[in-house]
Amino acid sequence: MRRLVLLWTLTLIALCAPAVMARTLLVYGDSLSAGYGLPRDKAWVSLLAARLKQERIDYTVANASISGETTLGGLKRINITLAQHKPAIVLLALGANDGLQGQSVEAIRNNLEAIIDACRKSKSQVVLIGMRLPPNYGSAYADKFHAVYVDIARRYKLALVPFLMEGFGGKPEWFQADGVHPAILAQPQMLDTVWKTLQPVLAAAAETLSKNK
Repeated sequence: MRRLVLLWTLTLIALCAPAVMARTLLVYGDSLSAGYGLPRDKAWVSLLAARLKQERIDYTVANASISGETTLGGLKRINITLAQHKPAIVLLALGANDGLQGQSVEAIRNNLEAIIDACRKSKSQVVLIGMRLPPNYGSAYADKFHAVYVDIARRYKLALVPFLMEGFGGKPEWFQADGVHPAILAQPQMLDTVWKTLQPVLAAAAETLSKNK
């Protein structure tokens, strides 16, 4: 009888104990990360969630990307987004729309840095995802635009994905009919590009967690 009571007590404790929550990985970008024009399960962010599960890496992926978003728009909503998701890691993938609109490079830099500062204040680690512009925007502006990501990553000592569309930017068949948004074919390539930079970050975070236990 005493053994039965003990088993029942342990069962109640297990049922009432709070579940260990997976840490959150927040993707914070524009239409390239929101999966514009694609089935949701085919977009690279969904493929990332599937890979984390496959690799048994305990993170929940939250996608706060919005089509048409700029760095200024991202800055305006970063604090409420961080408060909502409390991410351990933020994949920051903004700036493409700013560049296509010919926005000031300094304004892009300032907005990205302010977003990174907000993430750091909330104890979120940032992985910066860079972008490049089509050659028709002129090499001078395009070079300054891309250099912003390299400079920020160096200044803040961030892991950097140099270019989200690495390896297919010049292949029209990898894009949707608008010629701007990557097609389904490109999504695994985008994931692999991000994964090369993200995987070591995840491994280092896991090691740190293990040491702190």
